[in-house]
Amino acid sequence: MSSAPPGTGTAGAAPGTGPERSGRAKAFLRLVMIEHSVFALPFAYIASLTAMFQVSGTTHWWELFLVTVAMVGLRTFAMAANRIIDREIDARNPRTAGRELVTGAVSVRTAWTGALVALAVFLTAAALLNPLCLMLAPVAVVPMVVYPYGKRFTDFPHAILGLAQAMGPIGAWIAVTGAWSWDAVLLGLAVGVWIGGFDLIFACQDVAADRTEGVRSVPARFGVAAALYGARGCHVLTTALLAWYALATDAGPLLWVGLGIVAAAFVYEHSLVRPGDLSRLNRAFFTVNGFIGIALFLCALADLAVRGLTW
Repeated sequence: MSSAPPGTGTAGAAPGTGPERSGRAKAFLRLVMIEHSVFALPFAYIASLTAMFQVSGTTHWWELFLVTVAMVGLRTFAMAANRIIDREIDARNPRTAGRELVTGAVSVRTAWTGALVALAVFLTAAALLNPLCLMLAPVAVVPMVVYPYGKRFTDFPHAILGLAQAMGPIGAWIAVTGAWSWDAVLLGLAVGVWIGGFDLIFACQDVAADRTEGVRSVPARFGVAAALYGARGCHVLTTALLAWYALATDAGPLLWVGLGIVAAAFVYEHSLVRPGDLSRLNRAFFTVNGFIGIALFLCALADLAVRGLTW
C-alpha cells in the first residue's frame, strides 16, 4: 500500500483506481496465500481424471477447467473467512501479527469483498458443472466456515480442517459423473487425514501463544510430542487409504510407484521435526507436503495415460 495521504493516489490516480486497486488485489492474494492451492488441486485432478477414465476414457477439458475454478474459488473463500474470523487472535500471536488484516494492508471490508466474490465464483462453477454439484455446494462451504471457530470450542480443530479438505476429491468426482462415488470418498478421506495430520505439525509452533490466549488445539492441550505422534498416525492411515483407493480403482503400477514416493516423503517429513526441535517445521509443512501432492498427481496421470486415458 502507498504511504501517500488518502486521496492522493499514485502518480495522480484517483483513489481506488489503477495502482492503488492493484496493490489491494495483490495484498488480498497474499492474505489468502493463493499459491498454496497446490496442496488441494492435485487430488481434485486425480479424482476428476480417474472418473473421466472410468466414464469415457477421454479427458474433458471444460469440466477440468471448472473443477479448477471451483477449487480455487472455495479455497480462497475459506482462507479469507479464516483470516477475518481469526484476526484478533492473529494480532496477539507474534508469528501471525504481520498478517495483512492485522497490519491494515488489507481492510476487513476488502477481505469480505474478496471472500464473497470467491464464493460466488465457486457457486457459479458448481452450477455449470451439474445440478448435484450445486445442490451439495453448501456441504462443502459449511466446514470451511466452522473450522476457524473450531479452535474456540474443541481441542481437535484439525479434524474439522480435514473434513473440509476431504470435500475436494469427492466434489471433483461428482463434477464429472454427477453421481456419488465411494472410491472418491476413499481418496477424500486420505486427503482429509493427510491435511489434518500436517496441521497437527503446523500447530506445534503456536503452543505458547495458544495456551496464553486460550486457543485450543492438540499441541496446546496434549503437548508437542503427542501432536507429532498423532501426525505420524494420521500419515500412516493416509498411506493405507491411498492404497485402498488404488485397489478400488484397479490402479496400475505407476500409481503404486507414486504411493511409494508418498510413503518415503512422509518418513522424511517426520524426520525433520522433533518435540525439542521445530526449526525445520516450514520445510516439513510447505516443501514436503507440496511435493507429495504434485508427485502423486504426476504418477496418477502417467498411470491413467498408460492405461488408455486420451487427451
